[in-house]
Amino acid sequence: MNRTIRLIVVVSLILVIAVSAVQIVQRLFGSWRIDVTQERLYTLSEGTKNVLQALQQPLTLRLYYTKTATLSAPDQIRFFNAYYEYVRALLEEYVRYSNGKIKLEIIDPRPYSQEELAAIRYGLKRFSITEEESFFFGLVAQTELGVTKMIPFFSPERENFIEYDITYLIDTAVNPPKTRVGVLSSLPVMGDDVSGYMAAMMRMQGQRPRGPWGLVRQLRELYAEVRSIPTDTEEIRDVDLLLVIHPKDLSAKTRYAIDQYILKGGRAVIALDPFSVVDRPDPAMMQYGMEHKAVSSLDDLLAAWGLEMPANTFAGDRMLAGVGSPSPNERPIKIIPYQKLTAAYGCFNKNVPMTASLNEVTFWFPGVLKKKTDSSNLPGDLELVPLMMTTKQGNSWTISHPFELRSPDYADILRRFRDGLEEQVLAYRVTGTLRSAFPDGPPKEDKEEKNGEEKQESASEETKPVSEHLSEARQPTAVVVVADVDFLSDVLAYQETIFGLAVVGNNAAFVLNALEELSGSTDLIRLRSRGGYKRPFTRVDQIERAAEEKTAEEEARIMAEIKGFETQLNEKLRALESKERELINKTILEEKKEIELKLHQAEMRLRDVKMKKVADKEALKNRIRNFCTLPGPLAVLAAAVILAVYRAAKRRYSIQHMREP
Repeated sequence: MNRTIRLIVVVSLILVIAVSAVQIVQRLFGSWRIDVTQERLYTLSEGTKNVLQALQQPLTLRLYYTKTATLSAPDQIRFFNAYYEYVRALLEEYVRYSNGKIKLEIIDPRPYSQEELAAIRYGLKRFSITEEESFFFGLVAQTELGVTKMIPFFSPERENFIEYDITYLIDTAVNPPKTRVGVLSSLPVMGDDVSGYMAAMMRMQGQRPRGPWGLVRQLRELYAEVRSIPTDTEEIRDVDLLLVIHPKDLSAKTRYAIDQYILKGGRAVIALDPFSVVDRPDPAMMQYGMEHKAVSSLDDLLAAWGLEMPANTFAGDRMLAGVGSPSPNERPIKIIPYQKLTAAYGCFNKNVPMTASLNEVTFWFPGVLKKKTDSSNLPGDLELVPLMMTTKQGNSWTISHPFELRSPDYADILRRFRDGLEEQVLAYRVTGTLRSAFPDGPPKEDKEEKNGEEKQESASEETKPVSEHLSEARQPTAVVVVADVDFLSDVLAYQETIFGLAVVGNNAAFVLNALEELSGSTDLIRLRSRGGYKRPFTRVDQIERAAEEKTAEEEARIMAEIKGFETQLNEKLRALESKERELINKTILEEKKEIELKLHQAEMRLRDVKMKKVADKEALKNRIRNFCTLPGPLAVLAAAVILAVYRAAKRRYSIQHMREP
């Protein structure tokens, strides 16, 4: 066997051994994963794993991405290639933890193909690249029963919540959506429920029945059923989501009904208020001197959830306060009770989907929610997540009696207000295995019977079933608590226009987001936000900023010179125009030329400075590129040279040793 054949055999054996080793390693350690990213980008949250483990039916995920078209697409389309690889790797983790319940299909929809037609029928967003090519990047989930859900487009703006979006898609595909909303309120949020006769009588008296709040109208467009729950109800049933608005003076049996509804797995958004502006007093009550209270609270329920809302206490922040005139003849001042929370000041929790996309929410006399200091009686898995808050300069302010706010003195409130050192929280999300605010069972007033009252029940009369009392929830549940009611009203959340009801700010969006998030499983609600898959070159950015700062001062000085020369030139031109009919002064023309020359020289210096800045950036780019690319080849080359020198030296040594007698 000659040397060439022996070399071929050796190389072939090495390839066989390498391929076999790869196959063996994949079989033995294929399920091993190591996520070395700083923010654990490729590691699924425990909530997602629980959702996947609970799957009872197969699910097919179809990821549509036009990968072929992106090879020749513009830069703004090719940008999505890295994002696609990240989404695909994350979906593979879903398949891995689903115990075979999830099947992943990667589809590249080509022009005029059945795959492209299917993507269009599913409703995925379509962006034209050329006359024939279209860009798709969406996800479709389909169960064996034919239920289809989709993410129309993976927007980079939702990058931090990509796990939430995918898990929400899977959860809503396999579980029936919650579509029934119950509204319990002491305010006429559902409008006046009057019959045709009563409505006619009101019109004859010059009155008009009040319509439902804008929020209720919007809920009716989104949910199959939105119904009113009486404020004296003893049990809440047949609703998937509960919206409690201004629960004023509720009886113990109604508070118990809310408590038991939540412990049985119900989800609720509760809006309380230490003083509600939209809760107007009844004129008839005022005539008889009856006291009107615009306060709502659920102190016993809040205590069971680890929260408290101090009475006659309001949140304020000078940076967030609106500006207005207390009276027509006064100067505009900061209105502390009018708080306009904005994303620019960090007023929204960006790690929670329901508040991450909010930009502005307006409150009117908002209260303050605080965590209870004594947590000994609270469940161990209780989690209180602040949703909306003031800045760190926020503080609370108090009043001695609610009557002070009948005609509030905004100037006096502003004088008394002092900036604080910590955020004032206006909304919390409460999750966990909550405990009852009525540990001893239903309130006594629900059990006591009136003395002397005789009960006569016929044999055919149906008896009312007695619900089981729960002292603790069977499984984790969730509640959202907000310390304001006015932010939901038509005064702040909506505006009536000639085109109909218009949404103002994100007041209503917060409630709709909260209801949507609460409609999912508890595991879904507790999902964390993920970090960005793109890693910025912070060190490079710092170097570039330093280079720009070096030239910024010189640029500013040259720009000032140019502006001065332009001003002088304009003055000379005006002088020439004033002498149009006279002999043109040669001195003025010479000065004009001199100024133009100086202006040209200054512009050239400015170009040189900017060119130097560009050259510095390019030099930095070249240094970084060389640093990243050259060490590897140089190291290999150095190793090859060292190895060659070593072998040559060893060969000479062997030859010399063989020649010796």
